[in-house]
Amino acid sequence: MTATIIDGKAIAAQVRSEVRADTADLVQRGITPGLATVLVGDDPASHVYVRSKRKACAEVGMEAWDHDLDASIAEQALLDLIDDLNADPSVHGILVQLPLPEHMDEQKILDAVSPLKDADGFHPYNMGRLLAGEPVVAPATPAGIQQLLVRSGIQTAGAEVVIVGRSNIVGKPMAALLVQKRQGADATVTICHSRTKDLQAHTLRADILIAAIGRAHAITGPMIKPGAAVIDVGINRTDEGLVGDV
Repeated sequence: MTATIIDGKAIAAQVRSEVRADTADLVQRGITPGLATVLVGDDPASHVYVRSKRKACAEVGMEAWDHDLDASIAEQALLDLIDDLNADPSVHGILVQLPLPEHMDEQKILDAVSPLKDADGFHPYNMGRLLAGEPVVAPATPAGIQQLLVRSGIQTAGAEVVIVGRSNIVGKPMAALLVQKRQGADATVTICHSRTKDLQAHTLRADILIAAIGRAHAITGPMIKPGAAVIDVGINRTDEGLVGDV
């Protein structure tokens, strides 16, 4: 069977065009959306991610304020910065790039971001609203995957979806999105992880397989049902370069 590739770049361009139009409408009403990015340390991957987010803001007409901090910064100093950003009326969203240095309590930092400015959707308040099916800014990767499925015409209602990975960033919020009673959801969801017995037995049932386990080539051809839609979230650095989980 010949695979059909989902054109993620085309879908991303479509979404950006819609966001650009929405942003222009806000600007006409005197509101310029602003995102503050907070990057701690010199992790190369984090710099790439933040740079792409700042570029995306510029492309759609949003303001972006960069806060690049040394890895040795004290946790309290970072909390003080977040307090300042929470209070700044020109800042509508705050994005703290993960991972943070080991001397910091990551959850404490994320909890300090105002739920109303939580651009990543990681605050417990927003996670709770997501689980309850209330309107909320969902974590970006799961929300993006859902848009890929909807805009590609892939039917989720009644579909068997298997998510490989249980992180708070992808796996858990992805499951929460897909079980809701709405378009792009209504799925039957299974979450698999490192302790799952007979992973292949689960993946072979999947109409939609989402790989987000963070291990290069963890999912192989024999583990995929013919005709299944496969979304590979993984980004793994290996001797052969950047590879996915599939």
